[in-house]
Amino acid sequence: MPKLKRNEPDERATDFVEALDRGLRLLQCFGINAGPMTLSDLARAAELPRATARRMLFTLQRGGYVSGDGKLFSLTPHVLTLAASYLRSNQLVAVLQPVLDRTATAANEIASLAVLDGDDVVFVARSSPARMFSGGLEIGYRLPAFCTSVGRAMLGQLGDGDLLVRLEAMKRETLTPQTVTDPRALLARITADRAQGYSLVDREAEPHFRSISVPVRRYDDVIVAAINMGAHVDRVPAQELIDRFLPLLREGAEAVRSQLL
Repeated sequence: MPKLKRNEPDERATDFVEALDRGLRLLQCFGINAGPMTLSDLARAAELPRATARRMLFTLQRGGYVSGDGKLFSLTPHVLTLAASYLRSNQLVAVLQPVLDRTATAANEIASLAVLDGDDVVFVARSSPARMFSGGLEIGYRLPAFCTSVGRAMLGQLGDGDLLVRLEAMKRETLTPQTVTDPRALLARITADRAQGYSLVDREAEPHFRSISVPVRRYDDVIVAAINMGAHVDRVPAQELIDRFLPLLREGAEAVRSQLL
């Protein structure tokens, strides 16, 4: 990469729009608490001056993304158009949704698709069999990558050295009594998962839930997502995840490899 000459502006820096960045940060802060939030709370959460946050909120309100009475503010359904644009334009969702539908029907269980977003996983598609209560991991739901089967399946893409560095830098909170947080112990588990081609996590992210995941690879073998199925520990034993769910997940992931560019 060529070095910039002295006093020569960096185009990447000049292209950065600070006001847009602040507005997006403010939108994200609404997820911190349930219900409407005050101007002061939002400004504090976004680390913005109160006056700046006020201008941002009124701009978002004019665009239809936020409603408020000047004291309390909340998101409107219009904000979902941003998520809808992602889902409509994302090749992964378009290609994997039929696979999730087939897998969920065959197993009579919920099947989900997740991608990495920083140190978290985000569930971006799911399918539920007919007449089954559709609770659990909704679209947009986030969990830490280090303690979830989908996260470990995707982190396995990294080499051991890079993976250890990534794990050590992550925020690793104990979510249940079973959560593994030691970086080297996690490294051992993820490398074992990589070798066997799937990840099974038992009650590490949620106290009564276990799940199994396989990586989704595109045509050039790069891991771009993971698909999973899971169940309450009292209903489905761990071995059943391997015997009944794993073959369906592997078949689904392999079926789309040539379609993902």
